[in-house]
Amino acid sequence: MDQREKQIAALENDWAQDARWKGVKRGYGAGDVVRLRGSVAIEHTLAKRGAEKLWRLMHERPFVNSLGALTGNQAVQQVKAGVPAIYLSGWQVAADANDSLQMYPDQSLYAVSSVPTVVKRINNALARADQIQWMEGTAEVDFYAPIVADAEAGFGGVLNAYELMRAMIDAGAAGVHFEDQLASVKKCGHMGGKVLVPTQEAVQKLVAARLAADVAGVPTVLLARTDAEAATLVTSDVDENDKPFITGERTAEGFYRVRNGLDQAISRGVAYAAYADMVWCETGKPDLDFARKFAEAV
Repeated sequence: MDQREKQIAALENDWAQDARWKGVKRGYGAGDVVRLRGSVAIEHTLAKRGAEKLWRLMHERPFVNSLGALTGNQAVQQVKAGVPAIYLSGWQVAADANDSLQMYPDQSLYAVSSVPTVVKRINNALARADQIQWMEGTAEVDFYAPIVADAEAGFGGVLNAYELMRAMIDAGAAGVHFEDQLASVKKCGHMGGKVLVPTQEAVQKLVAARLAADVAGVPTVLLARTDAEAATLVTSDVDENDKPFITGERTAEGFYRVRNGLDQAISRGVAYAAYADMVWCETGKPDLDFARKFAEAV
């Protein structure tokens, strides 16, 4: 058995035996992953450590609270205060921390490299805080809090989602979420006019993101977000999963009108669940009854 075959066998065994992957669908095989890795295994220590820690926290606690941070110092202060995880929101990056050096609304107008840049900045700050603590001979705080980062709608298609996930992992993200809006007209979750992509297109982006993580050898926590509770438009009528909600009306842009709400959100949540570690339904306001119905159905 040559080195490649050994790697394929080891990966197949890991997927079959490790409880971390129970119920996870990929849509590709171990051979596909190994072929994309190259002959030298690049290690992603912070991303791997963070993903493992986040997964552990999720199973040890009823919930994992976090706060949004857009600077390294904010993240350091949050960890010192006992916050177990850091959230990196796309709207914060759009407003005040993007590589385009602009102030934008939450519409994915900023450079695609922006969120990975902030992930790296935060990890560098956490590393410096850890170095200072280590130098002083104390070990009171585990500064390496896992970072959950916003990948918006992937900034394009399936290949864009793959490359963005790879950049997130390079920067040290522990978890990443992708939403099912059309990237080119993406809106803030609380805005009107949101346009969905077909369910299977969103699934393929999740598959691409998982593939990027597998190629990197990192168990990144993958979150699938659906905006179907509020979105009233979809780009196409080709997907069987979407057809029950299509009204038959079309807009001037060619989009199809759909009946938004809980049922459409559940339909998409169920479709995404096997390809993600968590499913998130975006709503305009907190509603525990809605959340309970969605969770029970998915």
